Amino acid sequence: MNVQSVPALMLQGTGSDVGKSMLVAGLCRAFARRGLRVRPFKPQNMSNNAAVTDDGGEIGRAQALQARAAGVPTTVHMNPVLLKPQSDIGAQVVVQGKVLTSAKARDYYRLKRDLLPKVIESFEVMARDADLVLVEGAGSPAEVNLRAADIANMGFAEAAKVPVILVGDIDRGGVIASIVGTHALLSDDDRTWLKGYVINKFRGDVSLFASATDIIEQACGLKSYGIATYWQGAHKLPAEDGVALEKAGKYQRRADGAAKDNHAKDNGEAGRVIRIAVPHLPRIANFDDLDPLAAEDDVDLLVIKPGQVIPADCDLVLLPGSKSTMADLRFLKEQGWDIDILAHHRRGGFVIGICGGYQMLGRMVHDPDGVEGKAGSEAGLGLLDVETVMAGDKTLRKTDGVTTSDAVRGVLECGIAVSGYEIHMGQTEGPDRVRGWLALDGLDSPDGAISADGRVLGCYLHGLFGCDAFRHGFLAAIGGDDGPRQSSFDAGVDAALDELADHLETCLDLDGLLELAKSRGK
Repeated sequence: MNVQSVPALMLQGTGSDVGKSMLVAGLCRAFARRGLRVRPFKPQNMSNNAAVTDDGGEIGRAQALQARAAGVPTTVHMNPVLLKPQSDIGAQVVVQGKVLTSAKARDYYRLKRDLLPKVIESFEVMARDADLVLVEGAGSPAEVNLRAADIANMGFAEAAKVPVILVGDIDRGGVIASIVGTHALLSDDDRTWLKGYVINKFRGDVSLFASATDIIEQACGLKSYGIATYWQGAHKLPAEDGVALEKAGKYQRRADGAAKDNHAKDNGEAGRVIRIAVPHLPRIANFDDLDPLAAEDDVDLLVIKPGQVIPADCDLVLLPGSKSTMADLRFLKEQGWDIDILAHHRRGGFVIGICGGYQMLGRMVHDPDGVEGKAGSEAGLGLLDVETVMAGDKTLRKTDGVTTSDAVRGVLECGIAVSGYEIHMGQTEGPDRVRGWLALDGLDSPDGAISADGRVLGCYLHGLFGCDAFRHGFLAAIGGDDGPRQSSFDAGVDAALDELADHLETCLDLDGLLELAKSRGK
């Protein structure tokens, strides 16, 4: 097969967070439903929200969602360059699923010129088995000061000879200027790849934008491929990166817990709301662990921002994953959250830590080789009698298993099926590991630890709360409610992807976009 002629289309943005990832996911589902073999691709991504692939590497979580939308297994070639911001040593550079190095911004700028061959190699791998490749850019091609070493936007489009659609976000304002301005900043050579644009997140009467399309066409000759009106179901899909946590309402979709109580009472229910507090760590990683919990109607998931206190009336404090455990642990203490968490535990509350959060719950975290930055040690919260040493190879694997033994001490039943993935540095050991509570495939002993009082749990398994039976049982235990739960998180995500595809079918010129993709190589 001549991969140079495989249909492909690239969506680049007028800026970050204009909705490229979600549009690509929706288009993947829409074209896959038409019977096409669709493959998502993103040359370079920057996110600590990573996914473990079916071929044993890691990619951005957004590309994993897009693969799911397309109905295909994940592979490292869907996102050949992944940058994972750390603390004082810059970003970890992951190439084709494996860690290459850590580099500061200026060093990476020099390095990425050498990564383009790997990017093209991965793109060709994806194209060999596809009827259509949908490519997502990063940031904006308007950052022309970085064009010389670009591999994420026009640098890739030129190298792979892929037509480009520009995505503008009207919700943030100035969309006409952002499209016309981006076009104006591009070189003549780069403009040859830019074929049209899409307006995203439009609210109100679409007909009012009719004259704007004329203005854009007169100014730069670009064709409109449609206006995607604001889709209310965006919160149902996992977010790409930590930008989502900065926005009010990503998880607190109701104004407060009382609103949930009132909703339950209006429907004749008991009105018991389970409140879960999650400290917003600066280098939070794999926070999609929160999505299944937030999707439950009787859960009030509160992301605690810097300067806020952890509420005294919460049922559970959840410490999420972190790309830099020791740095985030120090930040947690600076915010006084350690005092809040210890007080919560003394009041009888539950605490759970996943991955980096699990490491923070122990007595000490040691980094003798400076894996995360400056070598040293940091005292943990001391809620689990374990210690972590940041040494050895990175653990990166998908796995299945069950909850095990009576060590869960009434919080969970034995034998509940779980599945997920591990993606971490470090090994954790100590007396509380005797109460390991997840028997996972490939491990000689159960993963995790539980405190002697049974109210503090930690483990390395991401994706745990996406397992319906586990989530239902855990929430029932900490909330004191043993009523049946029927929610299915995976079914909800797939239904949302179908809704998104339906939405884009009505808003965008999908036939025109497909014809544009087919024009590649002609």
